[in-house]
Amino acid sequence: MATVKIGRITEDIKKELSDLFRELKDPRISTMLSIIRIDLSNDLSHCKVYVSAIEGMEKTLTSIEGLKSAAGYIRKEMAKRVAIRQTPAFHFIADDSIEYSANINKLLYEQLHRGEEK
Repeated sequence: MATVKIGRITEDIKKELSDLFRELKDPRISTMLSIIRIDLSNDLSHCKVYVSAIEGMEKTLTSIEGLKSAAGYIRKEMAKRVAIRQTPAFHFIADDSIEYSANINKLLYEQLHRGEEK
């Protein structure tokens, strides 16, 4: 039963964080930033947020710096938006999965079109 509640809260946090990222005015934070995964602790005190930017790992790392500096504001806004007793501390972690999947897509595209030319 507790895992269902944590799963629901995780999805609520993910939705609200996505909206909140678009509202942040920090120029370091990419406009193409995506939340890949959220790991919420069982006691709801810590939340690891894995993010990735479509522009690449360098822009993701720059965005992480901006998110870390805005962590207090993000936590305060999340307390207003998500109805839970304790708002978790957010830990932002860079993830290169979007860049990796774009590279795989490019390789597949090249392979398919190389086969058509023959």
